[in-house]
Amino acid sequence: MQYDPIKRKLGDVFNRSPRLRKLFYRLLDMLLLRSWHIRKQIKIWGKTAQGKQNILDAGSGFGQYDYYLATRNRNWQITGLDLKQEQVDDCNNFFGKTGLTNASFQFGDLTKLNEYEKYDLVLCVDVMEHIEEDELVLKNFYKALKDGGMLLISTPSDKGGSDVHHDHDDNEGDGNHSFIDEHVRDGYGIEEISEKMKQAGFSSTEVYYQYGKPGKLAWKLSMKYPITMLNSSYLFFIILPVYYLIIFPFVLVLNWFDVKLKHRTGTGVVAKAWK
Repeated sequence: MQYDPIKRKLGDVFNRSPRLRKLFYRLLDMLLLRSWHIRKQIKIWGKTAQGKQNILDAGSGFGQYDYYLATRNRNWQITGLDLKQEQVDDCNNFFGKTGLTNASFQFGDLTKLNEYEKYDLVLCVDVMEHIEEDELVLKNFYKALKDGGMLLISTPSDKGGSDVHHDHDDNEGDGNHSFIDEHVRDGYGIEEISEKMKQAGFSSTEVYYQYGKPGKLAWKLSMKYPITMLNSSYLFFIILPVYYLIIFPFVLVLNWFDVKLKHRTGTGVVAKAWK
């Protein structure tokens, strides 16, 4: 499955005005379960973050989390790094139009990140599964954080987080191909990512599963099935609003349960580490 072309198509639609872009962010915040988990952890972190805080969004993409951070607290200075220059330019353009001066975006390769004790928080959402040299990147994050700073990661787990472990009735002859085929690994186990963060120098870690049973169903309804349809034909853009009107309440309830419950297993992990 090709995910980036769909993202570009949606970006073209919602980039027509800042209001549409903000609406898109809001929809993503409600539909994407990882956003629920990330916002929960940012709220917890923010309770003890006093005064000016420097935050690095490592792999800022479309700028969804940067907008949330920048509007949540104007004393937080956010730097977004991304490997795609068009994303960097797009975000700088949008944030300039909104008047949010506490967020800026730069082209950057996380394997070459060379900053020391600059950030209070490093946020990394759906990025580590794309990076072959993950241990190097974790070391770079450690160096970039101030003493006491926190790293917050959201990434697929090794329990089918890239949808590579299909159920028999979902397989449909496509073997072991990942739903998002840009990943260099299927995902992380809790012990694996905890150990890698400790080897990078972090003093303590906390890792838990997200996308348990309710979250996995919510993801299929809100993301997998629509993107599968759009990959077959862009004509499905016409019926997509009706589809989401029907499934939207169910997805919200499922997301709520996933955030509230503790999961023995899940297709995603949230990993926190402190310097």
